[in-house]
Amino acid sequence: MVIISDRFLRFLTFFLGGGQLPAAMAFYPFIIINSQVVATPELVNHERIHLRQQIEMLIIPFYVWYLIEYYTKGYFNVSFEKEAFSNEKNLNYLKKRSIFAFTKYL
Repeated sequence: MVIISDRFLRFLTFFLGGGQLPAAMAFYPFIIINSQVVATPELVNHERIHLRQQIEMLIIPFYVWYLIEYYTKGYFNVSFEKEAFSNEKNLNYLKKRSIFAFTKYL
C-alpha cells in the first residue's frame, strides 16, 4: 500500500537520527512517499524491492541489519540500497529475483 505522508516520514526519519526528509521509505507493509516527490514507477519499484527484502528477513532483522550497515558504511553502501538502486529501472526484477539477492551487494 502506497501512502503519501510527510508526517509519517518525519516520524520514521527521527529514528534514523533526523536529517533530510527522504523521497520515500518502505516500512512493511507500506511505502511512504514524500508529498513533494512524484511517485514514479521506478521509485515505487525501488521501495517494493525493500519490502521483499524485509519479508525474506522476517522484518525486524532487516531493520537491525540495515541500521548497522547504514551507521557503519553510509546510505549508498548499504547492501539493500545497492540492490534496489541497481534494479529499480527493471520493473520486472521482482518476478525473477532470487531469495537473499542483496547478499551479492555486500
